[in-house]
Formats: sequence, structure tokens, C-alpha cells
Amino acid sequence: MTQTILLPTDEVRDRFSKAMSAMYQAEVPQYGTLLELVERVNQETLSQQPELHRRLEAQGELARLSVERHGAIRVGTAAELSMLRRLFAVMGMYPVGYYDLSEAGVPVHSTAFRPIDDEALARNPFRVFTSLLRLELIESETLRQRSEEILAKRDIFTLGARKLIERHETQGGLTSEEADQFVKEALETFRWHQDATVDLDTYQALHDEHRLIADVVCFRGPHINHLTPRTLDIDEVQRRMPEMGMNPKAVIEGPPRRECPILLRQTSFKALEESIRFAGDAQGTHTARFGEIEQRGVALTPKGRALYDQLLTKGRKQTAGLDNDAHQTVMKNVFAKFPDNDEAMRREALAYFHYHLTEKGQAAKDAGSADIDALIAQGLVEAQPITYEDFLPVSAAGIFQSNLGGGQNEAYAGNANRDAFEDALGAPVTDELSLYAERERASKASVLAGLKVSGSNSTA
Repeated sequence: MTQTILLPTDEVRDRFSKAMSAMYQAEVPQYGTLLELVERVNQETLSQQPELHRRLEAQGELARLSVERHGAIRVGTAAELSMLRRLFAVMGMYPVGYYDLSEAGVPVHSTAFRPIDDEALARNPFRVFTSLLRLELIESETLRQRSEEILAKRDIFTLGARKLIERHETQGGLTSEEADQFVKEALETFRWHQDATVDLDTYQALHDEHRLIADVVCFRGPHINHLTPRTLDIDEVQRRMPEMGMNPKAVIEGPPRRECPILLRQTSFKALEESIRFAGDAQGTHTARFGEIEQRGVALTPKGRALYDQLLTKGRKQTAGLDNDAHQTVMKNVFAKFPDNDEAMRREALAYFHYHLTEKGQAAKDAGSADIDALIAQGLVEAQPITYEDFLPVSAAGIFQSNLGGGQNEAYAGNANRDAFEDALGAPVTDELSLYAERERASKASVLAGLKVSGSNSTA
């Protein structure tokens, strides 16, 4: 009897992310230009900073850099979100983090589907930031009911995709041939459809309530609204975008430029105006899809996040209306209170680190000490920053607002509801900080085991 060979989920994810990138490049040509710019800046940065090149290579980050992407979609119902959870599981992607974007006037809450273990992240760290429209926040009862009726009539998944998701669940994976078919079927959910499912008047009414509501409700599916490559120098990409015919948003979201990057910085070019056909043959345009770039730094501990949030809030109060250069200058001054040194961040427990044995440590017979700081001082152990794999609520909302219109910043604020989101999802979301903490803990344990010492550092 021939044994069925099932493809690893990492391979399915890799195939899908590359197919998604090719599709989006065909739909949004400027995305291809953006990839070229990011690749050029990354290569220049690596050649200018040999220590950065060495560190990324040692951490296995260099190989993933050119394929790294994250996308973003928005869905309208609990049923759509729950099926997406099952679809992403085929690719080894799981819901991590809860994001309440209502705090920035965007009527959605979100999670990020992504791989969670080190090996999967190294293979392809593809992520999809997925938002659920919060119909209960629409003030007009008439518009709310109309939106529910429209969404109830659509199915954003092909029959083939549904069958292959079930196949994955029943047989524990997909064959190579099934995986290729799954990629083809799943892409239909994320493809741009020029035909709206509503008439012009309905679209306009929802658009006037909030552009994002119209974007979610009025189309056949949750078209991918951006794909994001990772750069090693976001300031340089921002500076060069106009030279490449792209109009960047006013400021880079997130922390300022630092020697040792923290968390996540993001920028984007303005959304495209795309022609659409409404029911009844009316013609119009829709603005939602754009290009985005990210620069990732070290993941912060709860203590580090608290300091970051405090400084970000202080900085945002001082930067309203400033251009990017002035904005960055103010933010740099404010963030002077956040140590810009890996060792200082490690000693103050502001960030998460991965510990591994150096060549000297691998050759050591008996270190005699279980103190991590002492082992580092002896040259037996090295600490490397753990890359932040997730998102920032304020940053995500800032990107949304800059591309969908930012006039309703207070309209939906203060409505976090993680329980309702997890009910719709059909599963709990994983706390991202627990993943980083466990990775740090496991790396310390591995180091001590390798040196044949017992015990742990008090800062573990």
C-alpha cells in the first residue's frame, strides 16, 4: 500500500505567500517597485554594516529577509473569521495577539495569523493581520441592518478551498498536489474584484459612515489591502520613495530611529484609486489598497512595553502636524530615556534575548556557574535580541487612517472586547509576550544544559 506523503505546513505557507506576492504585484504594480527599492536598501545596509550582517546571519534572519512579508485583510462576520482561522491553520499560521483598533477611531478588532515556533519563522515568517468589522459600533441602525443583510449573502471562500481545508483537518495535512490546488483556491479569497455587490447609493452611505465599513461590506471578498516587505533601514526607504514615484505617508509610525531598533516601525505609500462597477452599472472609484514597509526590532518585555507606551504617548502629544524629519527629531529626544544599547536593555529586563553558546562555550567542559551574566562575561555565552514578530495597535491604526481617511479619530474609541473576538474566532488568541518569554527561558535552559550546570539566573 502506497503511503500518502503530506507536505509540511511550512512548505504550504511558503508556496502561498509567494503566490500572494506575485498576484498582488500584478494587481498593484507599484508594489513591485517597492520590492526593488527595499531590496536595494537592504543590500546597501548590509554592506555598510558588517556587524549587522554577521548578527542576522548567526540568528538565521538573513535567509528569511528577502521572502518576509505580512499582509492585511478585513472580514465582516464571525463565520468568515472562524473559517479564516481554519484556512490559515493549513499553512501553520495561528492567531497571536488581540488588537483593539477602535482606540484610534477604526471600527475593527484584530489578530495576526502567523507561525509561532523558531523553525517555522526561519522558514517563512508570513503573517496576515486580520480584522473583524464591528457592526455593533455603527450608530445608524438602518446601516447596521443593511450591512448584516449584504454580508449574509456572500461566501468569501470557494467550494474547493472549503473541501481542501476539511481534507487537511481529516488527514492531518495535504499532499503536494493538494497544496498547489489549495493555494490556487485560497488566493480567490484575497483577490481584488472590480465589481461591487451593492448599488452606488448603498456604497456611498456606508462610505460616509466610515471608508473601512464600505471596504469590508461592499465587495465579494476581503481583498488583500497591502503586502509589506521588511527593510533594514526604513528611513532611507521613506526618503527614496518619492524618487520612485511613490507618495509616502507623512510620518513613520512607531519608535524613532535607533542604533538598536525596538518593536516595529512602519510607513506606507498612499492608497490607489481603483475603478469599480456598482450594481445597476454605475461606475465609480474605491480607495483602499496601498503599499507598506516595515522595520523590525527587538521584542520588549512588559516592563519595556510600559516604558515604550509612556514615551510614545508623550511624543505623540508633541508631534501633531509635524513633517517626518521634525517628528523624528522630537521622538528621538523623547526616547532618549529608553536605553539604546542591547546590553543595557538586557540588564534592565526591557527586552527579550535568545542565549546561545559561543565557540568557547561549546568547547568548555565545566563552566561552574549558572549565572548568565557571569557566563557572558567569560565569553562562554552570547545574547542576541529576539526579533519582534507582531504588530503595534497604534501603528496599525495610523496606517489604516492615513489610507482610509482620518476624520473620525474618536468615533469608536474605547471599545475593546477580546472575549467577543475570541468567540467569533472560535479559539483563544495566543499572548505574544508569552511566546517571547518562553523562547528566552528555553534558550537559557539549553545553554546551562550545554555547560552542564544547574540553576538559573534570577533575571530569567
